[in-house]
Amino acid sequence: MNYFLRLAYKNLSRHKLRTFVSIIAIAFAVMIVIFARGFIYGMINSFYNDHIQYNSGHVKIVDKDYQLEGRILSLTETVEGYNDTSLEGFIQELENIENVQTVIPRIKFGSITTTEDELINMIGWGVMPQKELKETDIERQITKGRMVEQGNMEIVMGTLLLDELNREVGDKVTLVFNNSFNSFNGATFKIVGEIRSELKMLNEKLFYLPIDQAQRLLIMNGQVTELLLFSNQRQNANKITPLISNLLADKGLLDKYTVISYMESGGLMGWLEMAKAVYNFIYIFLVVLASFVVINTMIMIVNERTKEIGMMSALGLEKRDILYLFLVEGALMGGLGSFIGAVLGGILTNIINRIGISFGSLTEGFSSDLLFGGTIYPVFSIGNIIFGFILGLIIVTIACVIPARRAAKMEPNDALREI
Repeated sequence: MNYFLRLAYKNLSRHKLRTFVSIIAIAFAVMIVIFARGFIYGMINSFYNDHIQYNSGHVKIVDKDYQLEGRILSLTETVEGYNDTSLEGFIQELENIENVQTVIPRIKFGSITTTEDELINMIGWGVMPQKELKETDIERQITKGRMVEQGNMEIVMGTLLLDELNREVGDKVTLVFNNSFNSFNGATFKIVGEIRSELKMLNEKLFYLPIDQAQRLLIMNGQVTELLLFSNQRQNANKITPLISNLLADKGLLDKYTVISYMESGGLMGWLEMAKAVYNFIYIFLVVLASFVVINTMIMIVNERTKEIGMMSALGLEKRDILYLFLVEGALMGGLGSFIGAVLGGILTNIINRIGISFGSLTEGFSSDLLFGGTIYPVFSIGNIIFGFILGLIIVTIACVIPARRAAKMEPNDALREI
């Protein structure tokens, strides 16, 4: 083994520039693979996190009819207690399920207000402030003022919505909405916080208010429109969902409520998982392209060393040893190039992970219903670096089989005629 390594190193050092170019091509491909994979995972994770925090939880419980009419924000198909158990008791039972960390109740409803020039449509979220602060990043999104507090007639609104209303933190605003009996109601709130977010929904059309005030104004005592269940990691959703269904079945509530995993709550969720598989083929394709440089280098080496191959065969070196020798040379280039690419890819991903890549201008045309932030932070992980290194090493080594087999198949007589 040591003999072949020394001989392979000696052979590669004969034409340093050509070897250097091959190694750089591999390193560049592996670096791009590691960064691209980190970027894609960062984008997918960002979409998942925003979707889970502000739309679905890891698992969501809603009324079956509300699931069909959710886009119209119905207040008649609600989640509530059962028999002698209140909504709070129901939430406590859900929080006792294994892997369920927190249950967040929300009330979503439509609202309007007017300025001197126009009628403005908004969406209100009645929330439990402390739970929202614990399980979502809304506190980081509130750049002025504070989150609402239970028992107070106050709201938090997005920056663009405040600009449209010509209001700021500390002002008051009067909102009009339909209650659960489909009657008009109105109330005046104090604006206590401003949300500045990369999510257009939070900036343009949403306001938070305490859930107790929402229940009182909407005449929904002990009722909410949805319950969002959170775990410590999203992979637990598959474990939680059947346990919730079993609990609902035991309470005779399966005909009333439906249980929705975050993967089932949006059309894009399934596509994201498919995208991961598709991108894996793209990563392989990138390294294969770089391998053509190595193949070309190895073919040139074989052509230049025809006489040498004939002499080695004549002196008793077997075909498999010649094959092995050229594979070792290819593996050395692949290993060194992959290592350099892995190091550079890790450094690049780590740097961009800290500063992010902003796509703010590109997301301006997106619908506000699409929960997609304007800044992507590529995921830096040792596993990603190892993936890139092994992928480069394996593909380059396999690619070298073609010229190596060509060298091994040479007949000594034919090769020696070159002398």
